[in-house]
Amino acid sequence: MTKSELIARLAERYPQLIAKDADFAVNTILEAMAESLSVGQRIEIRGFGSFALSTRPPRVGRNPKSGERVLVPAKRVPHFKAGKELRERVDIGASAGKGGLDAAAVDDA
Repeated sequence: MTKSELIARLAERYPQLIAKDADFAVNTILEAMAESLSVGQRIEIRGFGSFALSTRPPRVGRNPKSGERVLVPAKRVPHFKAGKELRERVDIGASAGKGGLDAAAVDDA
């Protein structure tokens, strides 16, 4: 799903929201999340997951074209960890979509 698809789905699901308002809401949320991560804060959305920063240490890499050694500096990268509820919903959706057992079939077995 792209950001524009998310905005369209919000506007469709909530008719009182026009697309411009849905766009503003999505952009505001994403900007707040990016700002929080940029200052080192952790984001936790219950039932969905959490975003945190991982630090990658400096390392020596290689330029693929010339083969020369290049120093790659340390950096912070965002890391997402799915919450339990999201993992369970994705797992059920994946098993139902591939002809696997659904939750009711597992309970009956």
